Amino acid sequence: MQKLAAALVLASIAAPFPASGADRPSPPVARKVPRTIELHGQKLRDDYYWLRDKPSLEVREYLEAENAYAEAFMKDTEVLQKRIYDEILSRIKETDVSVPYRRGGYYYYSRTEAGKQYSIFCRKKGSLDAKEEVYLDVNELAKGQKFMSVGLQEFSDDGRFLAYSTDDTGFRDYTLRVRDLTTGQDGPEQVAKVRSAAWAQDGKTLFYTTTNNAKRSYRLYRHVVGQSGSDTLLEEEKDDRFSLFVRRSRSRALLMLGSRSRTQNEFRFWPADKPEAPMRMVAARKTDLEYDVDHRGDLFYIRTNDGCRNFRVVTAPVSDPGTWTELVPCRDKVAVEDIDAFASHLVLSERADATPRIAIRDLATGQTRTVAWDEPLHAVFGSRNAEFDPPAFRVEYQSFTTPASVYDVDLKSLKPTLLKRTEVPGGYDPARYVSERGWATATDGTRIPLSFVYRKGFKKDGKAPAFLTAYGSYGFPSDVTFSSGRFSLLDRGFVWVVAHIRGGGDMGKAWHDQGRMANKKNTFTDFIASAEAVIDQKWTSKEKLAIQGGSAGGLLMGAVTNMRPDLFGCVLSHVPFVDVINSMLDESLPLTVEEFEEWGNPRKKEEFDTMRAYSPYDNLAAKAYPTILVKTSFDDSQVMYWEPAKYVAKLRSLKTDSNPLIFKTNMAGGHGGSSGRYDRLKETAFDYAFTLKVLGVPDSPTLPTTPAL
Repeated sequence: MQKLAAALVLASIAAPFPASGADRPSPPVARKVPRTIELHGQKLRDDYYWLRDKPSLEVREYLEAENAYAEAFMKDTEVLQKRIYDEILSRIKETDVSVPYRRGGYYYYSRTEAGKQYSIFCRKKGSLDAKEEVYLDVNELAKGQKFMSVGLQEFSDDGRFLAYSTDDTGFRDYTLRVRDLTTGQDGPEQVAKVRSAAWAQDGKTLFYTTTNNAKRSYRLYRHVVGQSGSDTLLEEEKDDRFSLFVRRSRSRALLMLGSRSRTQNEFRFWPADKPEAPMRMVAARKTDLEYDVDHRGDLFYIRTNDGCRNFRVVTAPVSDPGTWTELVPCRDKVAVEDIDAFASHLVLSERADATPRIAIRDLATGQTRTVAWDEPLHAVFGSRNAEFDPPAFRVEYQSFTTPASVYDVDLKSLKPTLLKRTEVPGGYDPARYVSERGWATATDGTRIPLSFVYRKGFKKDGKAPAFLTAYGSYGFPSDVTFSSGRFSLLDRGFVWVVAHIRGGGDMGKAWHDQGRMANKKNTFTDFIASAEAVIDQKWTSKEKLAIQGGSAGGLLMGAVTNMRPDLFGCVLSHVPFVDVINSMLDESLPLTVEEFEEWGNPRKKEEFDTMRAYSPYDNLAAKAYPTILVKTSFDDSQVMYWEPAKYVAKLRSLKTDSNPLIFKTNMAGGHGGSSGRYDRLKETAFDYAFTLKVLGVPDSPTLPTTPAL
């Protein structure tokens, strides 16, 4: 049946996809296999459970039929897709090099070459004038593979050995190898499912953690390069909520083993020069206690939520890590997101008013100052800072209009020195664009920040198209970042909007708390309020509003489309987490158990009721929906392909409108889509062409060479 459906759709590709009527090709129809589970007195029907059978030929044929239908729908945009792809590519310097950073006796950097999909990792010994040494060419690793991603890269102290990991499927199963950089050859090590790794001081002892079938990092091993036999298992985390990770302190003095859940964690440590020494505890896990640790001299510097939801900073003697002394107190409107300890300074990565910032504390004087930037809307984060006693702290800075930039911030004067700003070829002029902060009002009166960017000359008359995006989960903020691709929409008259809704961390940890577990509905109503504000303030109209979200943001798309299908012109949903209850009932899946503290456990009646009220798959109904594009990857390990596949199949059987529902599966991708940089640009061009087609926006961009207004 599915082969026939695929053949019928493929036969129709040569003709344009009609807007409606009998000539439109019929979408694939997934067969129904009745399956009902009963939970807390409610019956949940799942007619498309069979789509979970990944090895099944019928499943693959169904996905390929959907891909053919998507291709038929987008056939008349092929020229437009190519034009947008060429535009985006013209704004990218294809042959480029990153700013080198120093670690030990080497300068490390990466570079790209025109026509090559992947980065080339290099180093120079002692001086930037030294001969280049290519230690990892990802293009070579990718030969013969449909996917290639490099995970960790850890160098031994003497620079001889590189421990690195690769994933060649997209399923985020990383295999660890050890390369001898004196010969350029990999050793016999080939360890599957490695998540983290760290070297001891001796340059031959390597610690690493591995994951189980649910992708939980749960075991710590010790390996000695050149030594045969089994590696030594040092630790196994028994609690399914917790994951292990190992790292080396920047001071190079200690090895640290962390065990983290969504709401609590603990650290142990041991000397880096004594790899077989016993571990000592910093602070044992305790309900709702979160903390992170850095090291300097005889002190630990600890970022903790103990007595402070937004996190404060304390110190503790290495000899007595349970005795804490406050260094940076709690602040209601400032969240401490990270700390970095150096020989003479402590760097705090903070967030206030939905904007990240960098504060530097002189540990000799106790003075703390915040680094100032000219643009009110921006993003700034710590970059590569491998040295313990540097003269400057390296940061990465960008905004909607300022390309990714690398600065060294002098630790004494706080003066930022620009090292590199990513070149944007093709006549890009930031003066042609404007960014600003706006606000929406949630149903409970909470003010929701909105970030806008648009081309100068934009008219707020309600006629322009808009692209509204958000995430709103895990406490992850939605930062104001640069995208060279985005200008293909802005130059066609769009306003781009980011909604900093609750569930994210944009306004501190309380913002996350107000959008998780029993409060999850706030995430969805905040987004609806944001869309209504964008319309009411005359940025756009319902008919011209495109919305987009991915992963947990795809859950957002599914939930708000069920709640207010009349509010949006089109929906772009990427790798969406839409089958919430079924996935959270399956503890064999990656992420399920550890995310009970984010979404809840459906086996608990109260938490089931919360999920049942918003789970997109379980709340689909016989009503009209807007045009929707759903995208997934066959080898996605975070949100299994069958969630969006089931969602689309069920929605097709229920919706009462004639609006297209398009489903596209990347058969060679992972959670982030394709791994190659050119392939990812094609995916973006597809999305933008879909948006222009559905919203009826003319393909008449204002050319970049036009003088700024």
